[in-house]
Amino acid sequence: MLAVAAALIIVAGIARTVMAGPLEDGLVAAEHRDYATAIRLWGPLAEDGNLDAQYNLGLAYEHGRGVTRDHAAAANWFRKAANQGLAAAQLSLGVLYENGAGVPQDFAIAVAWYQKAAEQSNTAAQLNLGIMYENGWGVGQNYIIAHMWFNLATAAGDADAARNRDISAAKMTSEQIAEAHRLASEWKPRSTSR
Repeated sequence: MLAVAAALIIVAGIARTVMAGPLEDGLVAAEHRDYATAIRLWGPLAEDGNLDAQYNLGLAYEHGRGVTRDHAAAANWFRKAANQGLAAAQLSLGVLYENGAGVPQDFAIAVAWYQKAAEQSNTAAQLNLGIMYENGWGVGQNYIIAHMWFNLATAAGDADAARNRDISAAKMTSEQIAEAHRLASEWKPRSTSR
């Protein structure tokens, strides 16, 4: 009986390894700071349209992990994953556009990418979108909408969003705050495939 149990454990371990595949093997390699192996494993997957591999390559290029730091290449890989609906890639691409890193600085395009990610409940994108509305960067200044996005990110536990919400509230009337709260309570995330 003990031998059968040991054999099942070994078989289960092998099956898990076989099922893992190059994406997961690349993640393990990256966790061990073997970025060259991670890049080698993710490259073919990314070329075949795997959005997780595309996003991971974007991060590698953005931070110079296993490759020379290249914000334009990061933007290219983020865009491929973002166009498939990956919220984290949409956020990352928005940050590149906001900062003009690897792409021309364009607040309106940053807002568009933040909006897509924020609609999928990405709290960092909600925070960034709130900041864009509060400052009128790439969009008309709107404290109510800014406050709404800050409220949503705060509800998900983002302390920076809570601070920003309180700062924007100081610039608003009680009616505007009430409207922002109403909008936040009625907000529904957009469903996506991911």
